[in-house]
Amino acid sequence: MDASTSSGRIVLADDHPLFRAALAAAVKRVAPDREIAETSSLAETEAALKDGPAELICLDLHMEDSSGFIGLAELRKAHPGVPVVVISASQSPGVAARAVEFGASGFIPKTAGMDTLCEALAAVLDGDVWLPEGADDGDDDAVEAAAKIAQLTPAQMRVLSGLAGGRLNKQIAYDMGISEATVKAHVTAIFRKLDVINRTQAVLVAQALQVEPPAQG
Repeated sequence: MDASTSSGRIVLADDHPLFRAALAAAVKRVAPDREIAETSSLAETEAALKDGPAELICLDLHMEDSSGFIGLAELRKAHPGVPVVVISASQSPGVAARAVEFGASGFIPKTAGMDTLCEALAAVLDGDVWLPEGADDGDDDAVEAAAKIAQLTPAQMRVLSGLAGGRLNKQIAYDMGISEATVKAHVTAIFRKLDVINRTQAVLVAQALQVEPPAQG
């Protein structure tokens, strides 16, 4: 399929207006017939997707209501037929590889120039996976952990995020509007899917959800 000859809708999810403008310019160059929807938060992105089908989502990993790979994982679970290209300013090794484990079809550094943006968008619109050179370099353990986390349901991911944030079961239950018993059931399922036996081990695996590596003490 030629990216310039098929109509569709592309959602640009980034809380930096200038970078959204650069993405929009790249889309118009590669696929001028595409409708563009711009959002600045994960909630706005979900609302835009409810308004109508999308052909592609360009997703910033850091927005006001989403940081790290949680947003990507939730979008892929909720909209499995829509490819997602991750946009990130992170220079951390292995981030692109982890993005792919969480379901991304591409990874574009925010340092990329217009030609690279166009190349990446065209490739993903044609059904390919696009990664920058050297993107496979990184922490194999983190990539393996990302693959395990990707098995979780969206609710389980939110519970895991709560565990990683030091929240108690009752606090996670309140945050999610569910019962404490349901949280406990999710925790049991999380332990099984991550192949861990306690919260401490689960939190260590959950570090793969972070874009930047944890600080070393």
